[in-house]
Amino acid sequence: MAYNNGQTMTLKAPNGSRVVVRFEVNSKARRLILRLDERRREAVAVAPSNRQIKDAAAFAAERVEWISTRLQHLPEIVRFEEAEIISFRGEPCQLTANGDTRLPKMWPGDPLLLSAPGDPETLPSRVTRYLKKQAKADLTRSVNRHAEALGVEYKSISVKDTRSRWGSCTSDGQLSFSWRLVMAPPKVLDYVAAHECAHILEMNHSPKFWAHVSRCVPDWKRQRAWLRTHGAGLQSAGE
Repeated sequence: MAYNNGQTMTLKAPNGSRVVVRFEVNSKARRLILRLDERRREAVAVAPSNRQIKDAAAFAAERVEWISTRLQHLPEIVRFEEAEIISFRGEPCQLTANGDTRLPKMWPGDPLLLSAPGDPETLPSRVTRYLKKQAKADLTRSVNRHAEALGVEYKSISVKDTRSRWGSCTSDGQLSFSWRLVMAPPKVLDYVAAHECAHILEMNHSPKFWAHVSRCVPDWKRQRAWLRTHGAGLQSAGE
């Protein structure tokens, strides 16, 4: 069967479970890539070109058991709903649509309390907007500090809902980050900001690149390890 960009196929794993694989074409990919989409609970097979989607399908079919196992071990989805506990800057935070303020406000406590007054049905969108705003502010502070330390200039900073990358840097200095980093401990967000600033000097992951990262965040390996271990949890939270 022929598949196109954006289409899906369903595979049956040895344990009897069924897994969905979605196809994506990315001309920047140098090889076939298989990753998980934590929010959709499906796999993504990335091909460098349309004519290689057939190869991507075979690649995914050969690894269906691995896909099934990884999907079964994903963290539970956390919705931005009334009384739900999410993570904010690495700390537990409870959500509520109640409150007497007009705008969302973070209240101290254990856990923290994020009050976003309004219709409970639209609480997820209000919480998301608040987190995006906080992420942009945190990342801007970190980027400015690291850019100064490295002696570089950047063109812009944006926050997006990316699924496969925590940050990116274009050749002309446009920096982009996942807003979900605001749910991680501040040191993790700071590491990603340093990582992308270092790319302004080195558009690769060479020893010179990591030396720049080390100048900004000496314990970057610990922060990267945290993200690799807990990143799926960040991706599993939200609308």
